[in-house]
Formats: sequence, structure tokens, C-alpha cells
Amino acid sequence: MQLIFIAIIIGALAALLGSLLGVGGGIIMVPAFKGFLGLSMKQAIATSLAVMIVTASVASFRYAQEGLVDWKIAGFAAIAAVVAALLGSELMKSLSSDFLRVAFGIFLIAVGVYMLFFQKAVSG
Repeated sequence: MQLIFIAIIIGALAALLGSLLGVGGGIIMVPAFKGFLGLSMKQAIATSLAVMIVTASVASFRYAQEGLVDWKIAGFAAIAAVVAALLGSELMKSLSSDFLRVAFGIFLIAVGVYMLFFQKAVSG
């Protein structure tokens, strides 16, 4: 029962931050699934992506209702994303969980540094 409660909290927090900030939820779910629920890094990544199907669908529908989705960009990006997701999911299977954990941490740090110091604020 505690496992289910923790999973619900992780999912809700990831969906809130994902739909609010566009982070996809994996930034919250992957470390939380690994740390709080004891999943392996590979399981945490795969489980996070499965949850994000629902999160992204609901948030995208809401944003589309407000006219905020640029469908041309979304379409082209989605085509590239399908190919990249196929490649990435195959590559992930051959990498160690330790490598994935370190790579994930480095990626989060790099994105944070970029957002804080190298990206101009744009109103809109």
C-alpha cells in the first residue's frame, strides 16, 4: 500500500511540474522511482516514459484548446522523435545502469546551468 501511495505522489508531482514547466516529468520521476521505489535505472526510465504518455496527452490537449500548440513544429519534431526514441530505447538496453545514472545527472546539471546563465528571459 505504501508503494502505491509513493507512486501516486511521484506521478502527481511529475505531472504538475511537467505540465507547468514542460520538463516531461522524467526529471522528477526517474530519480524518485529509483530512490524511493527501488527501481533500477533502466526500469525507472522505462516506467517514467510510460507514465508520460498520459501526462503529455492530457497537457497537450489542454494547451491545444488554448491555441498554444504550434502543430507544424510539433509534427516535424514528432517525426524525428519517433526515430530517436527507437534508437535511444535500443541504446539504453546496452548501457549500464551506473552509466545511465551518471549521464542523467550530468544532463540535469548542464540544462540547469544553461537555463540559469545562458538563456535570455523572453516575455510571452
